[in-house]
Amino acid sequence: MPEYIYEHPDTGEQVIVLQSVHEEHIYEINGVVYDRVYTVPNASIDTNIDPFSAKEFREKAKGSTVGDFWDQSAEASEKRTQKEGVDPVKNKFFEDYSKTRKGAKHPQDPSNKSNSAKKNFDIG
Repeated sequence: MPEYIYEHPDTGEQVIVLQSVHEEHIYEINGVVYDRVYTVPNASIDTNIDPFSAKEFREKAKGSTVGDFWDQSAEASEKRTQKEGVDPVKNKFFEDYSKTRKGAKHPQDPSNKSNSAKKNFDIG
């Protein structure tokens, strides 16, 4: 049963009463009707995700939109970089990318020396 808090109108004394949600929420002793005290519910959602736990990331990302998913992934990468100086998950991705493509580097790989996007081409 939920707890309800009532306060004596003169003394300010508070009393916690267990009542059914179907009962009328009135508390009275010796003809004195106590005032009901409304509080903020104590419900919360755990939004902290361990940036090093793939399992926790999958569990928390369920039901997210693709945009939310990418935002959460970027936040986790940033946290890993702040903690260790580099993001080991991102580095592993770049290594795997290179291995499966005969040594070709990912365009966003910082170790990629030949960023073709930075080169100027003369078409004339």
